[in-house]
Amino acid sequence: MTAHPPPAARRGRSRGAVVPLAAVGVLIAGAALTGCGQQRDPGVYTVMNSSTDESYHRWDAEAMARCSKQLGVTIEQQSVPAAQVMTKALRMASSKSLPDIIQFDASEMPTFADAGGLVDLKSLGLSTDDIPQGIVNFGSYKGTYYGAARSVNTLALFYNKDLLDEAGVRVPTTWAELRAAAKKLTQGKRYGLALSAGGAEDGVFQFTPFMWSNGGDETELDSPQVAEALDYWKDLLKDGSLSKSTVNWTQADVNDQFMAGNAAMMINGPWQVETLNTDKSLHWEIAQIPVPEAGDDSVGPLGGAILTVPNTGDEARERTAGKIVACLSSQKEQLTYALNSWMVPANSKAAAAWREKVPELDALADQVAVARSRTAKLGAGWSSVSLALQSAFQSALTGQSSEAALKLAQQRATSGN
Repeated sequence: MTAHPPPAARRGRSRGAVVPLAAVGVLIAGAALTGCGQQRDPGVYTVMNSSTDESYHRWDAEAMARCSKQLGVTIEQQSVPAAQVMTKALRMASSKSLPDIIQFDASEMPTFADAGGLVDLKSLGLSTDDIPQGIVNFGSYKGTYYGAARSVNTLALFYNKDLLDEAGVRVPTTWAELRAAAKKLTQGKRYGLALSAGGAEDGVFQFTPFMWSNGGDETELDSPQVAEALDYWKDLLKDGSLSKSTVNWTQADVNDQFMAGNAAMMINGPWQVETLNTDKSLHWEIAQIPVPEAGDDSVGPLGGAILTVPNTGDEARERTAGKIVACLSSQKEQLTYALNSWMVPANSKAAAAWREKVPELDALADQVAVARSRTAKLGAGWSSVSLALQSAFQSALTGQSSEAALKLAQQRATSGN
């Protein structure tokens, strides 16, 4: 299947580097997050984001131009690599030169919010009407709505329709079916499935659907449910259905393997669609990620970025910044952005219109409907869990038992080291 909305730029899931909570906490605590340290042009507002890709930068610039005209102000875009957003925001906080709006990866926002560095968007007049509760939670910390999402993403099972048809394999819906399908589709240099289990946030992002759909929880990494999920990955590796290189692959690497014909199926996200569509001979389709047992919910992770208003101490500018965020995250702007980027609009009405325009990605919208925020339960503590899981993958997939690797992971997560 080749989807047909406007092409998107090749880009991975919007995310920053995971920074240990303790280290970030010290930096934020030492920074004067309030107060304006420099004179600002009263008619110019700055949005710092991670739209370094040419297409995303252009789409954001066009949206900001429309909102500038609507609100009668000038909105300037400052783009830095995703992994640098948090560190740059911290430096700017310490020098009292914060931008008016910061686009954080949602997994990073709680760390900044925990130090009082962000303004409650509802106090600035933003509404969460028509936004599903899971996405409201995605932009919230301790019940306060700090971040407005324009679009969200999650993971799905991508498969090469031609290869499955040739092998007489039906699209798997359960873990047992996925294991059997992956084993049958593994031939020669081609693996049945590709996924990222690398020692970075990509691997953790890809593990969460297996952990959560099996009843596992980030608050108890050494539970039997989490161990079963990791054992399932180990079984796929033992079957030869996964490459041993999976422990080193990013999600971009996984997509490269799928496009090269080295994998019949992959776990990945909508940010790969534009690249997939460059190969007209590749007939791909998507389905929800298989679940342990038929009838279980396929619970994936919500990914994406959120627009936040830093606490600068200038209430007048913060109110205008809130109006800019409201404009950029309006129903109309969300639909435009989602059709460009292949993501799913956060607003339910915009998402319904999106489904009509992109029916071939309907399974993705279904997956988003039950997806979870990684930070919903742990807030700023997610970073410690992520780092602990990354180490656990490397150990378990290279020989250690899942139980031992996860027991150590839980100890690390609890200690924050």
